[in-house]
Amino acid sequence: MTGVTIELQTRRRVGRDALAIGVATGAYGLSYGAIAVASGLSVAQASALSLFAFTGASQFALVGVVGAGGSTVAALVTALLLGSRNTLYAVRLTGLFPARRALAAHLVIDETTAMAVTHADRVQARRAFWLTGAAVFVCWNLATLIGAFAGDLIADPAALGLDAAFPAAFLALLAPKLRERPVLVAAVGGAAVALLATPYLPAGLPVLLAVVPALVVAQRLRRGTP
Repeated sequence: MTGVTIELQTRRRVGRDALAIGVATGAYGLSYGAIAVASGLSVAQASALSLFAFTGASQFALVGVVGAGGSTVAALVTALLLGSRNTLYAVRLTGLFPARRALAAHLVIDETTAMAVTHADRVQARRAFWLTGAAVFVCWNLATLIGAFAGDLIADPAALGLDAAFPAAFLALLAPKLRERPVLVAAVGGAAVALLATPYLPAGLPVLLAVVPALVVAQRLRRGTP
């Protein structure tokens, strides 16, 4: 098999994966739009959050606090805490983007980061990032609009199994990287920390604490510790 053939197959696979992730994430966006409106936001407000915040977990956290009767400040703080993990993603990806960093920063989310880091080749990594970012952005915003208009008909994501679409797609992306021992240790450690902390800490903090095992693993690798 020639190098050109391999590259072409890789490009096609990246395109298919990006589209699949966009559709899966968009399906969950239907639920966000419905929940946002049920929590008291207007269709315009729900759509504006998807356009300008564009980080699903933070958006769900915000509308969840608002829907439970929390203050605007509490909702914003919770959303910011949960979204702060994207800063760590940006640090990991910064070398890929010598230009158009402002646009790239807006698309730094779980899905685009996972797609980019699975490719050792920088060109393919950038392509995976942009294609995934475009697919998720378009599908998420369209789904938000549809879900907001649909109202509480699909307000419960579990009713249609939409609650499983996002994590399933994300785990599928991470699976190939888990063959590497340091990544596996960081992943298992992060999951354990998040699970143990969830019953005792406010929403958002367990996710932030889950990065600690990854930082420990990274530090040991830097020092050359097996």
